[in-house]
Amino acid sequence: MEEVQKTEVAKNPEIEDIIELTKQSVEACDEQQKQQAQEDEEHRDEDEDELRKLLLSDIGELPLSPPSATQVNFVSYFITDFTKSGHDQFIYRHANGLCVIGLAPTHIAFKDEGGITNVDFNVGKSDRSVLKVSGKRKKNALRSESNTALCKVSTAKDSYIVRCCVKGSLLEVNERLINQPELLNSSADREGYIAIIMPRPADWTKNKESLITLEEYKEKKEVSLDAVSAETLEPCLL
Repeated sequence: MEEVQKTEVAKNPEIEDIIELTKQSVEACDEQQKQQAQEDEEHRDEDEDELRKLLLSDIGELPLSPPSATQVNFVSYFITDFTKSGHDQFIYRHANGLCVIGLAPTHIAFKDEGGITNVDFNVGKSDRSVLKVSGKRKKNALRSESNTALCKVSTAKDSYIVRCCVKGSLLEVNERLINQPELLNSSADREGYIAIIMPRPADWTKNKESLITLEEYKEKKEVSLDAVSAETLEPCLL
């Protein structure tokens, strides 16, 4: 058979060129495959390194403390000097639209000696503490304006009206404050929240124009982040 091939090559010199070109093509193909395999291996190593960085963060880049539940689930807004000087309140808005209303750390009531000693939800024409909302349609929810009174907080020196801050449906007030007004002094941004309100999307868009962000509040009131960062609002996360 080999003799026949040699005879054919002798008769047709072009066949030898074709055979040589074929060998070169095969060798080049093998080389390309080896190079591609090497590149694929390098890419796999790079991908594994990236995945390892994502799963195992550099401890030096981690925050000193994990973000609080409020920081994760809520966006913080504030309104300052609302209707009167020193009447500063916070509005924590959840992704579902619910707004938690409470006293900001710079509220004037906290400056009185002894802090807040009494909370009265019997303001306006009705007692907010007897409000009972039920069903998906939030039956019996009180429609409120931004300046609607929520409650009156008292200190040994004076009393102050706390307002809704946003237009919407008043769903509940924090009845614990009636018997435990001291919660406002120790954890106004958590267990000491005042009320929960659900604004309509259109109303929220308008209300938002009168509110300021956490950073703007810090700058305006010259307070530190630690003084205004909330940790959790247990009733709102249920």
